[in-house]
Amino acid sequence: MTESAPYESLLSHQARTATSSVIRDLLRHANRPDVISLAGGIPAPALFPLERIGRASELALQEVGATAAQYGLTEGVEELRELFAADASSDSPAHPGQILVTTGSQQAIDLVGRVLVDPGDPIVVDDPAYLGALQALRGHSPDIVGIGVDDQGLDTVELEAKLRSGLRPKLVYTNPNFQNPTGATMPAARREHLASLADEFGFVIVEDDPYGALRFSGDPQPSIAAFSERVIRIRTVSKTLAPGLRVAWMISPQPIHDALVIAKQAVDLHTSTYAQHTALRLLRDRQWYAEHEKTLSPWYLERRDALSEGLHSAFGDDLVFNSPEGGMFLWAEMKGAKIDTTALLDVALENGVAFVPGSAFAVERELPNHLRLSFATASPSELREAAVRLAAAVQGLRGSHVQ
Repeated sequence: MTESAPYESLLSHQARTATSSVIRDLLRHANRPDVISLAGGIPAPALFPLERIGRASELALQEVGATAAQYGLTEGVEELRELFAADASSDSPAHPGQILVTTGSQQAIDLVGRVLVDPGDPIVVDDPAYLGALQALRGHSPDIVGIGVDDQGLDTVELEAKLRSGLRPKLVYTNPNFQNPTGATMPAARREHLASLADEFGFVIVEDDPYGALRFSGDPQPSIAAFSERVIRIRTVSKTLAPGLRVAWMISPQPIHDALVIAKQAVDLHTSTYAQHTALRLLRDRQWYAEHEKTLSPWYLERRDALSEGLHSAFGDDLVFNSPEGGMFLWAEMKGAKIDTTALLDVALENGVAFVPGSAFAVERELPNHLRLSFATASPSELREAAVRLAAAVQGLRGSHVQ
């Protein structure tokens, strides 16, 4: 065997400087059978309608035959785009010609970066932000500006102040519903304010909404697209059907849509035709799908409450956290004696519980005392036990510092 060639020298600058997802790396440890994971932001497998997916898959082959296994249009299966357009029009008019089916919403974010961002362009994101969006957008070398997220989502007053001081972003990326990682929901008035800023200053809003169907309290809020045409809407079936289908879609202003289609041709030609036809046969059964969606929120609500009760019991006032109206996450902060949650993670894994440190989501702010806790996949009893293990890990870390 000869010594391996120095392949590192062949890598592009982007490949050399790209970093792996903290959460993806963490899941390797969190998948241990002795660990209760509060880390991954993944939907509960128990909610996947597997039997129905199997029937829809068979039906796709029966109805369209080899077409379901053939190359397809880059834009996506026409009937599926018609269905998505009809659903989206309840918020703001949408036409099938504005819709691009993508291989998951992660690809949609990457495509936005490909067509809108040149190296060095300023863009705005939530701070803290969804880590996958940061990873996708950083690949296009923008100048990322973080705008703080409070209990009502992206702080549009802070954004306006920076815009009036000279900031001119190409785009603003945000999760308006049950934001990842904070769980915050942006109210209609703030959405309207953000839309007015887009119209005044000429940027595009990227409205990424993977969790909107997982609401268990409060009133649904309109899409930001109800207030401005300068909005790219990203939606997915990953949280309502199954992420393995890798079916998402984006609705864009026509000139941007046309550029996105060309960009996607270069990436993967089109999203799996077979997966699209399978998803179509699930979604077009409107009565079944509506009933299926109704089963999702009670599941997550029960688990949110179980984790909240466990944390209150285990920590008292030493840990403060939100109570989201939907989604999958609690956003918590250690109070009292400060605990660096990155250092806490190793101790927590030893105690059989995993979470994501707040610093993983930070853009410009320092979040050393924060942590994201997902209640999506564990049982209520496991979530209560996870809170006990997390408290034990905190005590263990404090004890090691005393020594």
